[in-house]
Amino acid sequence: MKIERIEQIPGACVCYPQVHSDSRGSFMEIFREETLGMEFVQANHSKSVAGVLRGLHWHRHQADAWYVFNGHAQAMLGDLRTPTDEPAVASVDLTGDEPKVLFIPPGVAHGFLAVSDVDLIYWVTGYYDASDEFGVGWDDPTLNAPWKMTDPILSDRDRNNPKLEWDEIKLS
Repeated sequence: MKIERIEQIPGACVCYPQVHSDSRGSFMEIFREETLGMEFVQANHSKSVAGVLRGLHWHRHQADAWYVFNGHAQAMLGDLRTPTDEPAVASVDLTGDEPKVLFIPPGVAHGFLAVSDVDLIYWVTGYYDASDEFGVGWDDPTLNAPWKMTDPILSDRDRNNPKLEWDEIKLS
């Protein structure tokens, strides 16, 4: 499996599975825990219609691994681990046509825009724990994330996520 580090966000990476195809179809290994160096304990499926933006969310202790098996999602990452005037931000396109797994370490805000209808499977390193789930505005001016859409469909929760306040972020 080829691994490409995301330069702006230490610890984040994109893994490219090897696809084995023949006349019957295809097979691929999506990821291995040993490749990412973490144990995953729960898998989730997120289904979104085109135009939905989910996030930005972040965790102190949980890492995520995302895989889009249908559609096109623009994933966005914002590094919240070190206070700075210009936090590192990275955009990664995930599509069902080009298999890849996005690994998101703890302390990195993450979300995605459904560019088309999208099915995303994601694995997490911790069982759901509301006390370890935080948000920051998808349109936060400090992060200045380069989304492909300026008027997405948002949940009330994501619409009301707070602006980035470094004094409020405690990663330990």
